[in-house]
Amino acid sequence: MSRAGAIKPESDHILDRPMGDTDGIDFEIIELLFFAYRDFISDPDAILDTSGFGRAHHRVVHFVNREPGLTVAALLDTLKITKQSLARVLKQLIDSGYIAQVAGPEDRRQRRLFPTERGRELALALARPQSCRIAHAMEGLGEGGRAAVKAFLSGMINPASRGAADDQDDMMEGHEQ
Repeated sequence: MSRAGAIKPESDHILDRPMGDTDGIDFEIIELLFFAYRDFISDPDAILDTSGFGRAHHRVVHFVNREPGLTVAALLDTLKITKQSLARVLKQLIDSGYIAQVAGPEDRRQRRLFPTERGRELALALARPQSCRIAHAMEGLGEGGRAAVKAFLSGMINPASRGAADDQDDMMEGHEQ
């Protein structure tokens, strides 16, 4: 199975020059995204590390707090991870008292996830430094800056996955009314 851009076996010649902006590749933006992500996630990583948790725990805590009652199936779809990966993370969060799992009202096999007070506190502790970082970065953007950032980030999401982000926006707009 071949992938575009994969390393070819015959390409073992050693190069001593750095890559430049060739073939329309925007290395400056790529590197800014690497560094922005590294720093954006660093504060939550440090908080999570004190509990022996990682980024998968962060994502679960975030989305369950953003949509209490989220089903396990919907969470799997949002996170694009395997049941096995989610099962391990969920067990730790449930056993630690951050997430509660409740059988569905119509279908008892359906599992709905809710944050506990402790889970809400963790979600807020993880989001606060990220929110401050975002606010600081947006300070100089001026009017329309937030909309431009949202449009850029939305454009970075694979079209097939964009529905989950749009659903999240719609869900939050419904809660604000």
